[in-house]
Parts: sequence; structure tokens; C-alpha cells
Amino acid sequence: MYDHRKLGRELGLFDSDPLIGAGLPYWLPAGAAVRHALESYVADVERRAGYQQVYSPVLGKKALYEISGHWEKYSADMYPPMDMGGEELVLRPSICPHHALIFRSRARSYRDLPLRLSELGGQYRSELSGAIGGLSRVRAMQLNDAHIFCRLDQVAEEAQGALSLIRAAYSAMGISVARYDLALPAADAVFGSPGSKYVGDAASWSAAAELLRGVLDDAGVEYVEAPGEAAFYGPKIDVQVVDSAGREFSLSTIQVDFNQPERFGLEYMGADGNKHRPVMVHRAIVGSIERAMAQLIEVHGGAFPAWLAPVQVVVLPISDDEGKLAVEVARRAADRGLRVEVAHADEGSLGARIRENRYAPYQAVIGAREAAEGLLAVRERDGARWDPAPIGDVLDRIARAADPRLAEL
Repeated sequence: MYDHRKLGRELGLFDSDPLIGAGLPYWLPAGAAVRHALESYVADVERRAGYQQVYSPVLGKKALYEISGHWEKYSADMYPPMDMGGEELVLRPSICPHHALIFRSRARSYRDLPLRLSELGGQYRSELSGAIGGLSRVRAMQLNDAHIFCRLDQVAEEAQGALSLIRAAYSAMGISVARYDLALPAADAVFGSPGSKYVGDAASWSAAAELLRGVLDDAGVEYVEAPGEAAFYGPKIDVQVVDSAGREFSLSTIQVDFNQPERFGLEYMGADGNKHRPVMVHRAIVGSIERAMAQLIEVHGGAFPAWLAPVQVVVLPISDDEGKLAVEVARRAADRGLRVEVAHADEGSLGARIRENRYAPYQAVIGAREAAEGLLAVRERDGARWDPAPIGDVLDRIARAADPRLAEL
């Protein structure tokens, strides 16, 4: 594996600056292209799975996080409140309190459930300088987060659906799961009392853990129970990956939460005409975009799957005579949604330009014969070659191969 901190900068994907601060990387154009492709993929699969996208502010009143329990249990990892005319505002460490408020902003019926709210949103952690590095551990992150509000009898199916989305996304990204953890409270856990690590009560925690245990068993995946690793409001499934130094970290997660709905007074009207409390399932398909990108860089070494590559097609005219056609081919490729560049003849020999653009999944070469007959000859990143074919047919084939829903990665 590659060290993403070094390679990501060499490839012009991201960088940092002391004036912005440690743990606050910025994205360069190539990295932004990969990130946008990943975000678009997630948004597409979520839409197909019945999620509704929302946006919420990255700030909230301190009182919001007092209700959620974050201020009591998590304030050491939060930024201090900002006094704004007598109101104390806090950069959010988590998106879930905002989604709880969105749920309770309208009257809800059992017919509305499951209600799946998704957001690609910013959240902020007051990480110590010694703990941050590259993209794996940052102070400001964009999280692919979602919260499913459902009936108790819907929880298992919703968690199973979330796990299926995670596994499909990992396959599309070409990354492997190191281990599934069932993160549980500590063996000697005390619930709900002042000073304890966990909110809620032992019965709800036991029920949530049993639901997640069943999800993992039904999925047929091996997992390890990890006492003491649960969130303060509920147990969770952590999907672990390994970085270039051999360290494991959580990338994706599924959590079953009985406590946030209780703390926020969430209700829906049941078929029996009575009010009921929903269950809240937290899930992140690819986790934070920063961590996902770190893993992609380290696994692929810059040679990303075609749908994620910063540049998917490089057009290489053999001489200046084909330059005008190369620009036209690039325009037609862009019209198909492909990320494309032209490596002009005056930028070096054909061999040098091929080596310079070795990370591009497809290299389309145009010589005198191709120009005369309206053909393209394609060389894949692994050296495979396509027979010359009409320009439109070649670009259509590349566009299909660069679609994450169709490509075999």
C-alpha cells in the first residue's frame, strides 16, 4: 500500500497550509474531481434506496448538544462555544441532533416510516495536534451521514439495507473490509447516571445490540465483539479497513439508537391512533469523505477505478496535424460526462506523453490514419489495446465502462 499523505500531494489531490491550520487540508482540482465523483455515486445510490437529502447548519446552540448528550459525554472533542449576542453557538461534532429536529418539525405518521434522511455535511472535532495527519484524522470533515427513523419491527431490515449499501460501495471503490466490529458498551457499563459514559438504560442497549448482532449473522459475515467501543448513545457496527502503516480504523458505521428519539421527544402517530416513539438508525456508507479518499489513494496508488479517476480519458494526437481533431474528440467526450484532457504533440514524444498520463484509465491515440477515417485507437491503463473504431462508438464504450453501476472493477 501507498502512504496517502505523500502520494496524495505528489499527485496534486490535496495539500495543506500552515495559515489554514493543521488537520484542515484543502482539495486541489484533481482531488476535487475524485471527491465529486464519490459524492455523486453516494447520492445516486441513496436516492435509489429511498433516501431524501437534506441540508442543515454546521452550527447549533449549546443547548442542542446538551439535549443530545454530546455536551456531557463528548465536549472534550468539541470546539468551545462562541458567544453571539448572548447565545452560545457550537460547531457541530455530529449531524444526528439536526436530523432529529428535522424529524420532529412535522407531524409524522406510521405511513411516513421508514423516513430516511441523508446529508453530506460538515462536522468538526477538536483533535489534538499529535493525533491528526493527512486525510485520515482531520479537524473538519465532510460526512456521508444518514438517519433512518422507523418502527421497531423495521429496524433489522433498515440496518440490513444499510450494510448492503456499504458492501456494494466498497466493491465499487475497489477496497476491502479488514474486519466487522460489533461495538458494545464496556462490560461494567453504567447507564444513564451522571458521570457515566452512556446515556439511556440497560434494556434499550441490550435490545439494540441484539438487533445488530442479528443483522451481522443474517449477512453471513464474520465479526468481532468490541466491548467499550460503542458510541455514548448506542451500540454500532464498525466496518474496519487497514491503512498503509497496518493500522485499522473505522470507515463506515451502522448504529441503532433508542436514546436520541427519547431525549428529543420524537413521536409518530401509529395505525392504532396512539403516539409512538421511533427508533433512530444512524449509518454512513463511506464514512467521512476524507477517510474514504485516504483509503482510495493508499489502495490504488493513484490508479483509481475508471469512474473515480480525476482524468478518465487522455487524447493523444501523434502530431500537430491531429491537434484540432483531438480537441474536438475531447469536447465530445466531455459531452458524455467524461473527465478528459488533451496531451498535445508539442508536450513531448508520444511515449513520454503516455508515461506522463499513465494513471488515466483510457488513452485515445489519433494518428494520420485515424484522423482520415474518423477512428480512435484506445490503450487501456493495463496495456490492453482496442482495435480502431469510430469515434462515437469508442467514446460510448468508455462512458459505459466509467459508470460505477455498470463497470466491473
